[in-house]
Amino acid sequence: MTTSITSDIILRPRITEKSGIMGEALNVYTFEVTKNATKDTVAKAIKTLYKVTPTKVRVINLPAKNVFVRGRKGTQSAVKKALVYLKKGDKIDLA
Repeated sequence: MTTSITSDIILRPRITEKSGIMGEALNVYTFEVTKNATKDTVAKAIKTLYKVTPTKVRVINLPAKNVFVRGRKGTQSAVKKALVYLKKGDKIDLA
């Protein structure tokens, strides 16, 4: 698998308060991935990009939502995210 393919699978780290706590306490990192990403392709992409081997990968589909902001209706786009579990000593630097 080449680097261009792996960088196309992982879009960006998903930085939230909950993902920050999970990263510090449980060694779990959250990434936004493409719609056609699978657990196996995400694991290979993490291995090539960050040089760490995930112990477990979970993939979650978040559906689109209707929102109401500042008096206007809109939609919050759907996203697919991956939770990457690492061994106790491994670490990913997202900064």
